[in-house]
Amino acid sequence: MSSAPSRPTVLLVESRRTTFTDSVLGRDDVDVVLLRFDSVPLTEDYIRRTAHIPTFTLHTAADLAQEAARYLHWLTTSPDVPRPAYFCNPNEALQATAQRFAGLVGLPHLSQEQVAWVRDKTTMKDRYAELGIPHPAYTRVGSLEDVAKFGDTHGWPVILKPVDSDSCIGTYKISTPEGLAAVPPLDPQLDWMAEQFIGGREFQLCAVVARGRVVDAYLSKNPRPILEVLDGAINANITYAPSESLPVDAKALAQRLTDGLALPHGYLHGEFFLTDRGDFYMSEVAARLSGCEVPMNHGLAYGFDFLHTILDTYIDRVPVPAYTKDRAVGDLLLPTRPGRLVHISSEEEISRLPGVIGVHLTAAPGDLLDPPRASHASTGYVHVEGATADEVERRMHHILDRFELKVDDK
Repeated sequence: MSSAPSRPTVLLVESRRTTFTDSVLGRDDVDVVLLRFDSVPLTEDYIRRTAHIPTFTLHTAADLAQEAARYLHWLTTSPDVPRPAYFCNPNEALQATAQRFAGLVGLPHLSQEQVAWVRDKTTMKDRYAELGIPHPAYTRVGSLEDVAKFGDTHGWPVILKPVDSDSCIGTYKISTPEGLAAVPPLDPQLDWMAEQFIGGREFQLCAVVARGRVVDAYLSKNPRPILEVLDGAINANITYAPSESLPVDAKALAQRLTDGLALPHGYLHGEFFLTDRGDFYMSEVAARLSGCEVPMNHGLAYGFDFLHTILDTYIDRVPVPAYTKDRAVGDLLLPTRPGRLVHISSEEEISRLPGVIGVHLTAAPGDLLDPPRASHASTGYVHVEGATADEVERRMHHILDRFELKVDDK
């Protein structure tokens, strides 16, 4: 009689956002070893909840090869710790280091060339050019004078941003040469790029990839381009209902990117623009979960466990998602502004509004709000459903019309 096959064990990189980690740890068909980077801030509650999970803490100031050797020694001297055969990194900022570490310890990983394609925005667009994928004009810059030359050549407005930023951190839309005067000096510790401004509608593309093939793709729209939320525009992502017609063939686009980037498995996340004339421009792409509540929107819209499906691809399974719903679902980030919070609409009040299926506030009266200049800044989020993405958007505007936020800014 043959013995039952052992359960797969995955080495999972921890992230400050614990939603995916909690989903993985909640499974009973997978063993987990956590890879903790000492540079990642974690809450005391999370550390307490995961105290029973085998955890290797990587010292980021140490030589990575030495840390890999220390990890392998830890495994061989810890008989109760299962030996991982698979690797999963959901942490964007750690992508390069985490993938190198996985390679050093003999686990499936992305090459450093692949990491550059999905992390370094200029190398990424160099790859687009090789693949024939339309994209904005771009160049690396080292000064505001370089930005001015780019604008004079490619036209204004110009987008200025760090090469490896996310959440619009350090990103500026400069409308005219005179607008450069309002831009802070470029941080010499960062690499910078100038990019052609593309007007139009912004979309987010997510896909499940298993053994190099796209299992399925999911498209979201942003009511307003993400960069505009820094100036107060509605901040939301809305997943189209499965039965809705889409402005692009999402699965074909995702497969083209997957092939071009040679991604073996996992989560593909991309952003693109469609101009008013219908011209397509690929913006950015990443090999990790998208931010905010986008993954949860997909699961809620289609009616399946999206995070469970994603992990399956990292342990070399080919999932077959079973969809049980046909609706559009989006996450609306609630406004914030600096000051002492005096009053905010309650979760109960927001829950009574049409289409609301979930509310999570992150601020309470008495809190001192100091939001960063970033697209993720908020006082919480609301999940909203509707028959179509357009209906969800209308309901989101209704919520914002009734949402109350009062701060004492003195």
